[in-house]
Amino acid sequence: MFSGVLKKMNTEFGPSIGYYLNLKNDFVALHQFIDQSITLEMTGYECLNCSRTEPIFRQGFCKKCFFESPNAGDWIMRPELSTAHLDIEDRDLAYEKKVQLQPHIVYLALSSHLKVGVTRKTQVPTRWIDQGAHQALAVLEVPNRYLAGVGEVALKDIYSDKTNWRKMLQNEAEPIDWDAERNKAIDHLQNELKPYVLLDNKEPLDIGFPVNRYPEKVKSLNLIKEQNYTGVLKGIKGQYLIFEDDTVFNIRSNEGLVIKLKVE
Repeated sequence: MFSGVLKKMNTEFGPSIGYYLNLKNDFVALHQFIDQSITLEMTGYECLNCSRTEPIFRQGFCKKCFFESPNAGDWIMRPELSTAHLDIEDRDLAYEKKVQLQPHIVYLALSSHLKVGVTRKTQVPTRWIDQGAHQALAVLEVPNRYLAGVGEVALKDIYSDKTNWRKMLQNEAEPIDWDAERNKAIDHLQNELKPYVLLDNKEPLDIGFPVNRYPEKVKSLNLIKEQNYTGVLKGIKGQYLIFEDDTVFNIRSNEGLVIKLKVE
């Protein structure tokens, strides 16, 4: 029996991604439990920022922290709103400079379909794994988050920035011509961003997930409502656990729940 606060799974890149659940007193290699019965039981809440036992509002934060913590600023989801490069504070300038003023990547990723996204360079390939992408390609490397946001906004004219999580989990993405898509993306960028194009980076990274069976009809588990669930784990993709009865559980969207986990 393991117990603790749910946080985004840590991952380890390899031929098949390794997934680790970092609970307070346990570091659980979840990929080792595929084809075994797992019971999840919710026992409470704990805010990832202040550790208070308040109900979770969004992104693992209680309501107060979501609206006050620099970890939940609007620029997290919308990088074009970053202002640290202008020395302008949103919630905590020192924190925002630390995160925003570092190299960022604008990428294309194939999960449910081809999408555009932004991540810190240090988060490659973690970000792509978290999105359940089978392949991904870095197109730009820029010196700060704002410029990455400008590039993403431009490419959103021709690519979505959202993943269809049901199609991703059902493994329905169609193969694409990466050379053609890369060239299309570069041609669509503003001239000010062209010097940041990764000219020698032309081959996508292939990512393999530990999945023995993909769901046919996806059913999302609401652990807050159900309180407990037992099922045979058949795979892990993105930040989702996939079970034999087509139930899926999104670890990321349930951050801050206090749980017990039993493996049989």
